[in-house]
Amino acid sequence: MTGVRPATAGDAEAAIGVWQACGLTRPWNEPRADFARALDHDAATILVAEREAKIIGTVMAGFDGHRGWIYYLGVLPDHQGSGIARRLLDAACDWLRERGCPKVELMLRDGNPAAGFYAHLDWELQPVKVFARWLA
Repeated sequence: MTGVRPATAGDAEAAIGVWQACGLTRPWNEPRADFARALDHDAATILVAEREAKIIGTVMAGFDGHRGWIYYLGVLPDHQGSGIARRLLDAACDWLRERGCPKVELMLRDGNPAAGFYAHLDWELQPVKVFARWLA
């Protein structure tokens, strides 16, 4: 049985291992810093899926007071296709809903094969462009 629970600081390496196995990390983002910032902030959480005491999936959720955001949703490749990602996504949406979040969004890079997963779950592609600026 797979359980979903809030991550702890001790889960960092296993969670980052999932992110790396799923191709979610990028050279310009330091995953250990991302993990620590999320756990150290009241407006964010990381949830992990465990099977037999091993972390096999993660999702990060944040709420900026206007919208909720999903990041780092990933399941180890040998556990994909068994509903774990959907359970993590539902748990993240529940966490956001409990905080009064009216809408949740996520971003996918062009070419990400997960687009079909989200479309299958009735997530709607939004007609927006994303702009960014580094602050540090």
